[in-house]
Amino acid sequence: MNVESFFSKHSKEALKNDPPGEWMPTIPEGCIRLSSGYPAPHLVPVEEIKTAAISLLEEEKDLPLHYLGSPKKKKLNELIRERLALRGIQVSEKELLITSGACQAIDLIARILIDDQTLVAVEAPTYMEALEIFRNYTTHFISIPVDEHGLQTDLLENLLEERKQKGLSLPRFLYTIPTFQNPTGTTMTEERRKHVLELAVKYNFLILEDDAYGELYFKTHATPLKAMDSDGRVLHVGSLSKVVAPGMRIGWTAAAPEFIKAMAWFKKDLDHPFAQATMAAYLERTDMRERLETLRATYQAKCSVLLSALEEYLPKSVFWYVPEGGYFVWLRVAADTSELLAQALEEGVSYVPGKYFFLIQEEGVEYLRLSFSYADEKTIIEGVKRLGRVLREVE
Repeated sequence: MNVESFFSKHSKEALKNDPPGEWMPTIPEGCIRLSSGYPAPHLVPVEEIKTAAISLLEEEKDLPLHYLGSPKKKKLNELIRERLALRGIQVSEKELLITSGACQAIDLIARILIDDQTLVAVEAPTYMEALEIFRNYTTHFISIPVDEHGLQTDLLENLLEERKQKGLSLPRFLYTIPTFQNPTGTTMTEERRKHVLELAVKYNFLILEDDAYGELYFKTHATPLKAMDSDGRVLHVGSLSKVVAPGMRIGWTAAAPEFIKAMAWFKKDLDHPFAQATMAAYLERTDMRERLETLRATYQAKCSVLLSALEEYLPKSVFWYVPEGGYFVWLRVAADTSELLAQALEEGVSYVPGKYFFLIQEEGVEYLRLSFSYADEKTIIEGVKRLGRVLREVE
């Protein structure tokens, strides 16, 4: 039997892309993981989540384990809307959809907005898993460079105007990570945020704002695009993966009710009722303001350690952006970082090669992403020492 003959045309086209994460090599035991964009292990609230789950089951018995789940599923919607309101995003219950992490939210948005002729605008570089999702639906993209101040909106405007003058299609939406971008760690300035919202109106496109790291600022917080949006063009995607626990798979989309209704149509009951109820029980008993202060202080300290180690142990030819929050530092080195990875793994340190964050991978060969979130401070220093030895040998 020819199994592939049963696949839809759409699936056959999507399966021509590289499998998600196939590039990632096996990381040897004992290797220092400067590649891992995970929360610090000691900051994952294991005991608190355990207490919340036990309390939930004792109070509601079997209810959270049924299809319809606990009343706390609805409570989670309310709690997340309260958290969004603290950041200037005012949405009703019908303007928020809880999802299984941010990736499900991005996939649902892609599903309702993209067909095989849709043009999508993305940053260069950008989040690799979002690229993988979008490629499942379309092959039509434009990319706009990111610098130390985030998306270069003047270049976006030039590109849009050029396409308009030539009668070419314009993007249906722009995917952007304006705050502590993955992978560069950069933050879009307020001036550029205003500009991109103006461009969305002028050239009639939507904005998919990925805000996974927005609460993890070190000193000052940036206003989300959704909080500045007066025209309903921003679909705001968020997650508790970076501030609570990624395995709980709690994300959301805040958007106009028509978008939310369409996303819910395809999401159906692809929920995790128990995880959502447990998260609601956890949030009800947690001072998130205090927790976020702890996270910010811890990650700022770890970032400072990484930056100091980069200054001390890497060749002077290496360049990097200094992040104001989030998890990552983006480096440019004098080598093809994908070819260099095997040597780095032998030395005992891992990173993510930059080319996987670009639509045109050749644009990213000299870049790599380091994470300061997962490893402890002593391990970060040792990891940078090892990376420095590899880079100096190449030079």
